[in-house]
Amino acid sequence: MEAGGPDRISDLPDSVLGEIISLLPTKEGAKTQILAPRWRNLWRSAPLNLDCYDLITSLGDVAGVVSRILSSHQGPGRCFRILRGFRDYEAANVDSWLQSPAVDNLQELRLSYPRKIQSELPLLSESFLRFSTTLRVATIEHCHLLDSIVQGLQLPQLRQLTLSNVWISECSIPHVIAGCPVLECLMIIDSFSFRCLRINSISLRSIGVRAEYHEDELNFEELIIENAPCLEKLLHLCDGGALHVSVIFAPKLETMRCSSDPTKKISFGAMVIQGLRIDGLTTEVRTIKFLSVDMDKFCLDTIIGLMGCFPCLEKLYIQSSSSGEPKNLWLRKHKNFISYHDIRLKKIVFKTYRGTGSQVSFVTFFVLNARVLESMILQIEATNDKEEFLAKHRRKLQLENMASRGAQFQFTTDECVRNVWSIDDARVLDLADLFAC
Repeated sequence: MEAGGPDRISDLPDSVLGEIISLLPTKEGAKTQILAPRWRNLWRSAPLNLDCYDLITSLGDVAGVVSRILSSHQGPGRCFRILRGFRDYEAANVDSWLQSPAVDNLQELRLSYPRKIQSELPLLSESFLRFSTTLRVATIEHCHLLDSIVQGLQLPQLRQLTLSNVWISECSIPHVIAGCPVLECLMIIDSFSFRCLRINSISLRSIGVRAEYHEDELNFEELIIENAPCLEKLLHLCDGGALHVSVIFAPKLETMRCSSDPTKKISFGAMVIQGLRIDGLTTEVRTIKFLSVDMDKFCLDTIIGLMGCFPCLEKLYIQSSSSGEPKNLWLRKHKNFISYHDIRLKKIVFKTYRGTGSQVSFVTFFVLNARVLESMILQIEATNDKEEFLAKHRRKLQLENMASRGAQFQFTTDECVRNVWSIDDARVLDLADLFAC
């Protein structure tokens, strides 16, 4: 709009302007009241988007500010986030806020109760139940979910659910999933008081689990995918506890993560991958197309073993933090694999490439044998981002002899593999490519 031109935005109906305001961060949405007389009351009647974290940097008494916003807003609510980075509040504040008319018909709730060391987790407020018919996205963190609340819970519109550091009994957690008939993304992080979770859901498309050891508590040790006909992503994330994942029926499963941690197991029938060691009868799982591997060291034998289990892999993300590595000699050792296996990889990402002889041999295997490769990315350290290093390793990796002539090859200092600790919410599971930054 040119200076002095007509104000076409203010000509829009109140309902449209309200939707625009509700998409803004909390402080920016409130500031629209000073734009013009027409806007003065729009924020108070627009669907409320209240993120407590947005208020931390410049305001002292955040709990008081939240209470004042809720008391002055007419509602309805769109999104309410009470995050763990915001600490000057009590469980009683949470209960009061959830009863406010300003959050009527709430669609997204991120509810993190204040965590106090050496004290019991607070109880999930019964006020949570009043959003049961409207919630679409929910994160519940640092609280105790009573059986009396959970077992009758029905969330007919909920699509994304995160349970983080919650106490929930083994008899109740299946009721949560059963009460969410359209649930698509489920994330369970460091939660406890149940040993085993069995998944039977015709709607779930993505599951992420992280299990931490809790002393003197019943710990999450086993996840069984019994019947998940739509499941596409299954992430076994970093943790401090042992967790065994069994996949019985997930015919659309495409995305997985494997770790060298020997306390982590995932099984497909008789085949068990413990750490990155394959035990039992090797079973081909031909649906897996996207795999992230977190290794102690770049070991080609391990990756070739995984490619034997997952022969239809298209994208492979590999990261390692160890400097001690095997020689990765492959020309004779893996001659039969090269001759009889069709390597279908289209994208390969390595983090972090330092240019050791072992890594050169590891990468060269794919350079010379991945015939349908479209992209290869090597993340290097900033100190190696020099033309001398790059030219030297282009020669060492024999890029002029790439099996796939059309493949794009790139050295980068940018993060190219998503940090597993950033996968901490069910919304992340909905990304098309979970592992790319």
